[in-house]
Amino acid sequence: MTDLSQLNYLAIFVAAFSAFLVGGVWYSPILFAKSWMKENNFTDDDLKSGQGKIFGTAFVLELIMAFNLAAFIGAESDITFGLIAGFLAGFGWVALGMGVTYLFERKSFRLWAINAGYQVVSFTVMGGIVGVWH
Repeated sequence: MTDLSQLNYLAIFVAAFSAFLVGGVWYSPILFAKSWMKENNFTDDDLKSGQGKIFGTAFVLELIMAFNLAAFIGAESDITFGLIAGFLAGFGWVALGMGVTYLFERKSFRLWAINAGYQVVSFTVMGGIVGVWH
């Protein structure tokens, strides 16, 4: 079991923040904003309300996920293991778990690919940060 006192809490915070940076690009007009909005039937007006609560809660959730990933990876890791563990957690647990839910909710493959892809990239980046930063 990982000794939680040995974890780098600054790395965990930065890893959680990295999910916002990845999401900022992922869900921007540069990449998938239009497709994501279309698949969710969102308009620009739909996305204007409640942003503070959404972003604040999302950061708390990302922080918990980064902590959980760091505890899984352990304090004596390296970037290679961190990247691999992050990818496997993002794809093998998060993306595929979302896939099961999306099937039953009859959501589109395209929406799953956008959202699951974000999670895989975010977890991989978080794993790399936690793995390299002791």
